[in-house]
Amino acid sequence: MNNKFLFPGLAALFLAIMGIYFLVNPSYEKSIEAQYYYKIGDYEEAYKVANEAFSIDVYNRMASTIMAQSKTSIKYKKYIDQAKQYMTEINQIAAKDTISDADRARIKLMSEIMVDSYKKLAPSVITDNKLVREAAKYYSDFEKLLEKVNK
Repeated sequence: MNNKFLFPGLAALFLAIMGIYFLVNPSYEKSIEAQYYYKIGDYEEAYKVANEAFSIDVYNRMASTIMAQSKTSIKYKKYIDQAKQYMTEINQIAAKDTISDADRARIKLMSEIMVDSYKKLAPSVITDNKLVREAAKYYSDFEKLLEKVNK
């Protein structure tokens, strides 16, 4: 009868010790903080804090994963920010009564830059789906623009 409770008791004790270690270890504490920043969308801060955690303990896989997630998300965020800026400029050009050849060339160049930049992004399973979808939407918009400008 005692053996029936010994194994689950030891397992629970082992898990409790692991949990306490996880919570008081400075590297894992920083990893949890980095995860928080990642979840709220502050990818730069998440990368910085995860890098600190990783420098404390190079075997901290949580910190390593958050660094990789953040690095990829930062690339997507920069792509989206640049896409928004270019779309604003293109909309200002399109609002004119006539579009000059120089403006067409400018729109074409901006569209080519964004299409090529998107192809360099490497989505992964761990990348925030919202970022991936938003980047894909802009990519599609710039592809359509490029088709119209090339006609």
